[in-house]
Amino acid sequence: MTIPAHSLHQNRLPPQARQQGSQRLVACEHCDALHTRVALKAGERAACVRCGGALYRDSSHIYRRLLPLVVTALILFLISNACPIVVMELKGSCTETTLWGAVQALYADDMAIVAMLVFATTILFPLVELLLMCYVLVPMARRRKPAGFDRIVRGIRQTRPWGMIEVFMIGVLVTVVKLSTIAQVLPGVALWSFGALVVVLAAIVSFDPRELWHYLDARGTAGVPSRRPDAAS
Repeated sequence: MTIPAHSLHQNRLPPQARQQGSQRLVACEHCDALHTRVALKAGERAACVRCGGALYRDSSHIYRRLLPLVVTALILFLISNACPIVVMELKGSCTETTLWGAVQALYADDMAIVAMLVFATTILFPLVELLLMCYVLVPMARRRKPAGFDRIVRGIRQTRPWGMIEVFMIGVLVTVVKLSTIAQVLPGVALWSFGALVVVLAAIVSFDPRELWHYLDARGTAGVPSRRPDAAS
């Protein structure tokens, strides 16, 4: 269910709202219109009254599942990088490779730029995002605000677009189909774990890190500063 949010013009803000740090204000990412944040029921989402773009949604139920999802994603990530992706048998010889092995092979073939891109988008940025999420969520589960909370949330939002494990997964599947015509290709453990990881990451990405501010306020966590939630965007 979509609920239109109450709009405030940027140049007509009351002085009291400015003095309180605009904590209850949310800006539309599409047209920059300011709206007053209102409480939502389960399954509802707020929409911009100017352009109709999505502003935020009720995510209290998602947060309760977020930490288990992040831990699951970390386990799957370790399995995906430690085990072989595919095993290829050709003329009696057997060859297998891991994701890190693929990066090393690209670098050895004088494709350093491609190797760095694969490393950054499939290993570095996804791992950084998951570790930052753990750093934030574990103290929050104990009703504590982690140090550097605003910088961590900003870092999560900045690294998220660079994680492209799903693109890598599609490329691997296309390669497996093409190689199956000339050799016997067996999917490795990492290929299945990558598939599960894509599903888990899709559930994690559906949660906006900015909502952590409002969840802290609702739980009454001590030490949370009064600042605008959208400042981390």
